[in-house]
Amino acid sequence: MPASQSRARARDRSNVLNRAEFLSLNQPPKGVPEARRTSRQAPGPSAQPPPASDGPRERRQSQQLPEEDCMQLNPSFKGIAFSSLLAIDICMSKRLGVCASRASSWASARSMVKLIGITGHGIPWIGGTILCLVKSSTLAGQEVLMNLLLALLLDIMTVAGVQKLIKRRGPYETSPGLLDYLTMDIYAFPAGHASRAAMVSKFFLSHLVLAVPLRVLLVLWAFCVGLSRVMIGRHHITDVVSGFIIGYFQFRLVELVWMSSNTCQMLISAW
Repeated sequence: MPASQSRARARDRSNVLNRAEFLSLNQPPKGVPEARRTSRQAPGPSAQPPPASDGPRERRQSQQLPEEDCMQLNPSFKGIAFSSLLAIDICMSKRLGVCASRASSWASARSMVKLIGITGHGIPWIGGTILCLVKSSTLAGQEVLMNLLLALLLDIMTVAGVQKLIKRRGPYETSPGLLDYLTMDIYAFPAGHASRAAMVSKFFLSHLVLAVPLRVLLVLWAFCVGLSRVMIGRHHITDVVSGFIIGYFQFRLVELVWMSSNTCQMLISAW
């Protein structure tokens, strides 16, 4: 052991670079960053190996984008047609909402238009039907009025259920009135006034003997009720059209389950 140390010392003394005048050759030049020197060093046994690359499945998952960030490059024809019709419906409904607010172009006729809409409300029709049923003294009249009351109740429940399911807002931000809350006519689709007007007019045309001018006026009344709901900004055009269709099918359903005179008398006596 002492012999090997003495030989190492003798080898260091004989090395020319260890002399004082050659020490500057062993120093690194000034201005060279430390990272450049360390990069030349060979990795030792403690160097960490590079992380293994992910498999092809992991790479595919990392490249996938969320569904909300993806763009549908090839939309279907049905989707394009539906979006176009919806945009046209909203645009036309806003144009027809000339009485939607006090600053609208037809603001002076707002009260009259709202009055026309009230004629198709459920509360006045149900109250008037019950009053006529109490005052009626004929079996035929009581039969017609009882079935009309059934149709009105069916209309209110159907419209309220569909509106609660769809929850579509109107073209303008208009708050429902007190009567609307009583009949649960809060949302826009379908238009309850339009369905009720269509059902009542069809009911009267089928079960009452009316002259031709009165029949024409009845149809015009139903149309004006639906139009008034668009003019005050409460419904879209498609809401009113859907209300007319639902009202017609409600009339057909009442015709199928028409209560006879005996059934009506039994219900009246029980009531």
